Amino acid sequence: YQDRAVELLGDHRPAGPLRGGKYSRFDGGVRVPTLVAWPGRVRPGESSALLSQVDLLASLAALAGIPLGSAAARDSRDHSAALLGHDPVGRQSLVTEGLGARTVLRHGPWSYLPPCPGKPRFAEKNIETGYSDRAQLYRLDDDPGQRHDHAATQPALLARLARELDAQTRPPAPVATAHVAGPA
Repeated sequence: YQDRAVELLGDHRPAGPLRGGKYSRFDGGVRVPTLVAWPGRVRPGESSALLSQVDLLASLAALAGIPLGSAAARDSRDHSAALLGHDPVGRQSLVTEGLGARTVLRHGPWSYLPPCPGKPRFAEKNIETGYSDRAQLYRLDDDPGQRHDHAATQPALLARLARELDAQTRPPAPVATAHVAGPA
């Protein structure tokens, strides 16, 4: 990693007030701003609606009036109302992935980082990883920089989000098939 990025950054913070950066489990590594312009359809403004890039296919298809088949874009959801500024929420929850599929669950204003052993910093990049032997829980609407961990004070919420993440990332159970013997 010899691009001298750390040295050349100086005081510049690419992720702004967000904690972490590229390859990190913190929001500085996964949050991407989206700009939408459509004169006459989208009023200028700002939204905190939670969307995924995966949702763009279903949302844009809906806006264009193009039906998607049931097998197309299974993970994509139509959130065109959020893109148009009519829905301030978008997705209720979203699973993001960091380097090595180290998943994080965003649910409403909460960001749940399950335990993930590893180094706390990428030394060569000078970026916090978000790796920890214990679960972390941040409320992003009042702490976008993820500085105050609520894991110790919100054990019931922590357990609920851990179950939700497990349910969303668990591989589907194999479908049992019965073998029916034909005539001998």
